[in-house]
Amino acid sequence: MKPRHLPRAALLLLLVVSLLLGGCQRSEPLPLRLTNVSGHMPDLDFKLIDDHGKTVTGADYRGKVVVLYFGYTHCPDVCPLTLAHLHVVMQRLGALADGALILFVSVDPTRDTPDVMHTYVNAFDPHAVGLTGDPRMVESLVKRYRSSFTREPASIDGNYEVSHGSAIYLFDRDGHARALATPAASQDDIVHDLHLLLDNGAAP
Repeated sequence: MKPRHLPRAALLLLLVVSLLLGGCQRSEPLPLRLTNVSGHMPDLDFKLIDDHGKTVTGADYRGKVVVLYFGYTHCPDVCPLTLAHLHVVMQRLGALADGALILFVSVDPTRDTPDVMHTYVNAFDPHAVGLTGDPRMVESLVKRYRSSFTREPASIDGNYEVSHGSAIYLFDRDGHARALATPAASQDDIVHDLHLLLDNGAAP
């Protein structure tokens, strides 16, 4: 009895199925531990002034994994604690930290000039960049990432505080928003997710 030969169409179908099954057997990248916002928040996009007085946009930071945080230099507690927290994270990344940046955006651009920002951020970490600029641009960027800030009434000596959101945003090398953290997030989780993004291993 002669062996039966499968039609060409059936052979092609078997080939396609085997390729699909082979793809399913590939190991998937580890999931992000922080809140995954991939596809739910806009890309990194702005036009501000950095702590060297240069006008910069979100596109200038493509190729780097970006940690974005809103605050101000006169902040009495949350901002310095968060930046110190992120400094330890950068230290734990070791050499990988050179592929990342902390962008500290001031919600108090009236007092936070480029020079003030430069002194402030460099006191925390060499991978930190201070951003300031037109108040309308800052407000637009804050709203873009669903945060907010409010200037409190000034005291008799003219000083005032600014209430602001405390979220920490992680963007991949292409400027896509990928993860959302709070200052209470563990360093282990932030380090873990930055490792994934720096290795381009996080699934979209």
